Amino acid sequence: MTSWQLILAASIACLALKVFGYAIPAHWLERPTTGRVANLLTVALLAALVAVQTLGSGQHLAVDARVPAILVSAGLYALRVPFIVVVIAAAVVAALLRLWFGLA
Repeated sequence: MTSWQLILAASIACLALKVFGYAIPAHWLERPTTGRVANLLTVALLAALVAVQTLGSGQHLAVDARVPAILVSAGLYALRVPFIVVVIAAAVVAALLRLWFGLA
């Protein structure tokens, strides 16, 4: 298949999923299990995105200044520190590690 055919097939699949989503009966979406699964799926996808963006570098793992920054931010977040402070602290940790140790 050419790239345009793949793009067209993906577009049709997305449209079909959207139409199918509107066809789902409302009482299915009002079940507590559905809401719980949707919430947990959101958290799992966000965690996977953070892991890939932190540890991924092309086709292999990269352990650099991002890993300690994520660990600091997770610790501060667990202590319920305001989000902006968590972001600033993680940025400072990553910047200092890159400055002192030359980590990428």
